[in-house]
Amino acid sequence: MSRRIRLLVMVAGVLLLSIPAYSWIINRIYVPEGYSLQLRYKGPLLTGERKMALTGYWAAEGEVGVLERLRGPGRHFYCPIWWERELVPDVVIRPGEIGVVTCKLGDPLPDGGFLVDGEIGDTKNKGILRKVLGPGRYRVNPYGYEVKVSATEKLATNAKSSKVSGWVNIPTGYVGVVTNLADNPLIGQKQGIQDKVLPPGLYPINPREQQVDVVGVGYWETSIQIDTKTVKGSTSQRSDDQGEPVDTNLKGGINFPSADGFNIVIDFTAVWGLMPDQAAKAIRTFGNIDMIENKVILPQIESIVRNNGSEYPAVKMLVGHEREEFQDKTLKNFQEVLKTKDISVQYGLVRHIYIPKEVREPIQLANVADELKITREQEQDTARTEGDFRESERKVVLEAAKVANETRKLVAEKVADGQKLVGETEAATRRLVAAIDRETAEFESQAKIVTSGAENEGKKLIEEAKAMRFKLAVKAFGTPTAFNNWSFANNLPENIELKLFYAGPGTMWTDLKESLRIMVPADTRPVEPKKE
Repeated sequence: MSRRIRLLVMVAGVLLLSIPAYSWIINRIYVPEGYSLQLRYKGPLLTGERKMALTGYWAAEGEVGVLERLRGPGRHFYCPIWWERELVPDVVIRPGEIGVVTCKLGDPLPDGGFLVDGEIGDTKNKGILRKVLGPGRYRVNPYGYEVKVSATEKLATNAKSSKVSGWVNIPTGYVGVVTNLADNPLIGQKQGIQDKVLPPGLYPINPREQQVDVVGVGYWETSIQIDTKTVKGSTSQRSDDQGEPVDTNLKGGINFPSADGFNIVIDFTAVWGLMPDQAAKAIRTFGNIDMIENKVILPQIESIVRNNGSEYPAVKMLVGHEREEFQDKTLKNFQEVLKTKDISVQYGLVRHIYIPKEVREPIQLANVADELKITREQEQDTARTEGDFRESERKVVLEAAKVANETRKLVAEKVADGQKLVGETEAATRRLVAAIDRETAEFESQAKIVTSGAENEGKKLIEEAKAMRFKLAVKAFGTPTAFNNWSFANNLPENIELKLFYAGPGTMWTDLKESLRIMVPADTRPVEPKKE
């Protein structure tokens, strides 16, 4: 091989080795965890047509511009001559935060809208995404989307209502009244305050789409009363013996002239509130709970109390059924007015009525005299009742002694009657026992007679049966001799020995001795004594 060929081979080898080295050293870019790679295509360098992406839109493959898709962590190889490379940090939303996303690319929204429906990477219009991002890590291309992280807005514990967004915490005892800043055609909601409220819970609220008034529900107490603040341990209002203020110009309370021209001051307390279905209308009409109290509750209390109280004379406000009538009428009017405003009323109480001394004192003195008279009468009634009681006690003791004596007498009579009855019972019992014993003896005697007759009759029947048997047997053998012979033969032992011996006429007795000797065995014969 010539030197020139070797040189060409070496150059080719160097070139082949330099391509991977160039790609690894120049083209390689490493994307760490928590980052993404944003790419912008610069177009062909020397040859080829440069196709530009539309302004305000993502660049498609082969177009000059920023690509929508981000490359994740790892090694990527893009030549910096053709590609502009940039590391983009992930969007991190921590607990208690939300992410409000604004899309910067796409078609403008029609009809001047500013909220875009859809997810990141799936939008066609510019504007603020209606859906917010919750806690988490997101890969977002900053060329097309801007994410604004908003912290949680917390509800103050002493607030009756407040307007919040972001992560909205609606605690127990509250509801959320939603105000839409724009129409939402997907769920058919219009711009403005919505009738449907949010129950207690945690909600991600897009501050560019909605605002939430966190409204307390339940009942509150509102009172109008005279000023009784303490100054150095004593009340600021001077009081008389009955505890009524003596100052002519009372501060606080509801002041009005009575029907007969006297100045009356009343303390009034209202217990009112909102239910969940009333909260939306209240916010729409009045703004918040404090405005309801200041613009509705307090003015209505003063107006109703003054109008009703001016119809009654001062005396009627102090005593009589007219005072109760005034209370009932005031509560009824208060409930009717607040019902038209969709506000609930539980109580409306006239707590105290301050009557001028020149009206109150004569009436009170008269009432005190009446009460003293009634007290004396009651004391007299009590004394009489106590005397009657003591007399009744003595009567009770006397009657108790009488009852004890009568009881002892009745007990003695009952004991005597019992003993008499016991004696009579014992005598009757003895008579019955004797009669029974006599009858028993008679029965035993009759039984013995019957038994003896039965035994005799039985023996008689047995003997008759035996005689009948013999009679029948004799009749069966024909003659008594035959029956006797049969009985004799039948009763002989089976091993009997019969021996015949001959005796001549007149020699029976003489030969009997010899015959017995022959008949009796020798070993059983009696031994005759020897003769001396």
